[in-house]
Amino acid sequence: MTTVVARALIAALLLLGSIPLPALAQTTVLRVSAIPDEAPTELQRKFKPLGDYLQKETGLAVQFTPVTDYAAVVEGLGSGKIDLAWLGGFTFVQARLRTAGGAVPIVQREEDEKFTSKFIVPVDSPARTLADLKGKTFAFGSPSSTSGHLMPRHFLMRDGIDADKDFRSVAFSGAHDATVAFVASGRADAGVLNASVMDKLIESGNPNAARVRVLATTPPYYDYNWTVRPGLDAALVKQLTQAFLKLDPADPSHREILSLQRASRFIPTKSANYDGIEAAGRASGLVK
Repeated sequence: MTTVVARALIAALLLLGSIPLPALAQTTVLRVSAIPDEAPTELQRKFKPLGDYLQKETGLAVQFTPVTDYAAVVEGLGSGKIDLAWLGGFTFVQARLRTAGGAVPIVQREEDEKFTSKFIVPVDSPARTLADLKGKTFAFGSPSSTSGHLMPRHFLMRDGIDADKDFRSVAFSGAHDATVAFVASGRADAGVLNASVMDKLIESGNPNAARVRVLATTPPYYDYNWTVRPGLDAALVKQLTQAFLKLDPADPSHREILSLQRASRFIPTKSANYDGIEAAGRASGLVK
């Protein structure tokens, strides 16, 4: 009997040894992505210190995977190929619908409780109000952008301006910094973008930002958050949440991370915070 058991044990060990190592190693990698609302090089620059910090806090190798469009992040969360993603409010709503509520937002910047978008025009534009833009060409960011499309469109409708009927033409630049370039170069008479990106471009002396001015600012709304995929280990979700909440601007080692994220600090968030964005999406026909 002892010989039989020993042989069985040896066979089991040999079988275990035949399991491909990548399959086992997969659990040691945290796969992270973000909506491409800025240039890929800028996204990578902003994420590097945060990625190093999350690796230290979780003990996992952190792998950042840039994507070409917003839909790819939603699909990555839904298919389990992305564990953690930086989403806009509208993209989170899309991920929530795609995963039947399985995608969960864990933290947002304090600034995301009262986020805004800025409508811009060339510095020499005669426009003084949003109504003055009727009959003009207009640039949104990405079709799936909260601050570069959905919420500005929602507020335009609330002010009696139908973007599809009242503008001579509508273009999608693809990203917030690209919208500024569109308006600065004359490719569009006006546009709208994330207020935080606009502020950053002005502070950095961006030449395109110097060629435009802010015409109007939207009312506040909830926006960006960090979201985890359905089924991610609960202990890891707790670790990630605590890591973000621990970031302290008074700590020199945390200051660069928060500055690059344009965050004063991170705070907890919840799915219900984004119900208003889903309602705006349904009212404008962008959510079916």
